[in-house]
Amino acid sequence: MRAAAASSEHPLAAHAVGEIAGAVLEDLDDRIDLAIVFVEGSHTGAIEDVATALTDILDPGVMIGTTACGVIAQDVEIEDRSAISLWAATGVDASPVRIERGRVEPTTGWSTAATSPTLLLADPFSFDASAAIADLAGTGRRLVGGFASAAQGPEGNRLLLGRDIFHDGAVGVELGDVAVTTVVSQGCRPVGEPFIVTGAERNVITELGSRPPLERLEALVTNATEAERDQMAAGLHIGVLIDEHRAEFGHGDFLIRGVLGLDRDRGALAIGAEVPVGTTLQFHVRDADSASEDLRIRLAGITGSSALAFTCNGRGRRLFGRANHDAELVHGLTGSRATAGMFCAGELGPVNGVNHVHGFTTSALVFLD
Repeated sequence: MRAAAASSEHPLAAHAVGEIAGAVLEDLDDRIDLAIVFVEGSHTGAIEDVATALTDILDPGVMIGTTACGVIAQDVEIEDRSAISLWAATGVDASPVRIERGRVEPTTGWSTAATSPTLLLADPFSFDASAAIADLAGTGRRLVGGFASAAQGPEGNRLLLGRDIFHDGAVGVELGDVAVTTVVSQGCRPVGEPFIVTGAERNVITELGSRPPLERLEALVTNATEAERDQMAAGLHIGVLIDEHRAEFGHGDFLIRGVLGLDRDRGALAIGAEVPVGTTLQFHVRDADSASEDLRIRLAGITGSSALAFTCNGRGRRLFGRANHDAELVHGLTGSRATAGMFCAGELGPVNGVNHVHGFTTSALVFLD
């Protein structure tokens, strides 16, 4: 497999398409089997023209794409300004997938092949990610991708599959026999000690280690360093232990979920996941240093010819105070020659072999050498 990537920041979509298509065709001298296009939101109104032009010029076997608040192109992150990023590959087996509001159409059902992932681009206001994850449960197929982020409400995003444009659901591609690895960096580190949930009602924790969760949290704050208090004030998260059978666990062994609220009268804590009694939880914090360290750890030792990166729209300049952080690490540490992606309103990626929806995460698909 060979891949190429190109981007353009030209404000006219037609001009931008000409630039990226020409650059990709210069690098790839064979039929393009798969093309993926990421379109910054200011070009949303022109996405039909973008899809038609790229189809006519590239004649790809499969093409998917979506709109986003920012795109990734090689080691550059282009946030909140006009841009189109294109990734294309030859020598890869790709089958299109179209899902309407979480339901897989009979003509494009999931494959049971376990060796390669399904890449999915979805609308956050209409796509039922839990249904898609349930469809893939037990198949061994990994789900990687992200949610469109160009719009603030329903039917504002656009998804493309070839020349067809959709306002809802998801589009995707199942990859055949190709050597890949997935990287999911949740960017948090644990603070305090882990506790067992001893009382819970769906996603509301009423007892944590036989004490009210608020009491546990207050003790954590009291014993924390000043830096940790600042981190908790900026954003406190909860880690749900992924594998309860592990005797020892630490950094990276938790699925990170947000703290949604506190009930001070009951001392209860609401989080972004349902947690049955017996679940092990630990508080986590996220800051730029933790997020950077975690991504470096996840990418360590991975070398690839190309990569697709899906990073949260809460990262970028908002988290790191500068542009290009995640793009530089994914592109640079893997040695990728063709990297593209987007800022997402939620990311998809497997952790410990189980598919999940994430937030504030970088999820990457690396095509190995």
